[in-house]
Amino acid sequence: MDGQEQHRVRVAQLRESFAAANHRLLQRLRDAGDEGECGREDRWSPAQIGWHVAVVTTRFAGIISGEVPGAQPVAPDFRERPWAEIVPTVAARLQAPASVQPPPDVTCSQAIVELEAAGKMMLSALDGLGLARASSYGIKSPIVGAINLYQVAEWATAHTIRHNKQAKLTLGR
Repeated sequence: MDGQEQHRVRVAQLRESFAAANHRLLQRLRDAGDEGECGREDRWSPAQIGWHVAVVTTRFAGIISGEVPGAQPVAPDFRERPWAEIVPTVAARLQAPASVQPPPDVTCSQAIVELEAAGKMMLSALDGLGLARASSYGIKSPIVGAINLYQVAEWATAHTIRHNKQAKLTLGR
């Protein structure tokens, strides 16, 4: 399989994984109804979680597409680490920056609209991601280190999955 074919396969896998994760979180928010708008003092409500994931996903999609500044050429000695190698290095509980913290009164309906739009943006960004940009550009993050744009999509999926689990815990189901 040549490089272009490997790229097509990888993007298709990223697209499928992200779409499935986003769908599961959307379904959890739809199922939660009004109950999803009630948080606890020590954690966000499911609606707030959905809103947060939507904002972060929108940023990741913008970085992948180039609409949001941030992606830079990776270092000449960059070596892509498998995502399974990165995950154990991420802190169990992170404090979200103020720019991606949800408003206290966000509703599930609002979160669903935002999450649907963010999901479309991510899928569009992946559809437009070329081989050269995917492997040669990336970001440096204090959370996950240096990653390429394929891995930004992996992070978006992992972020969505992680927060879906948190929404499940908050709802108790």
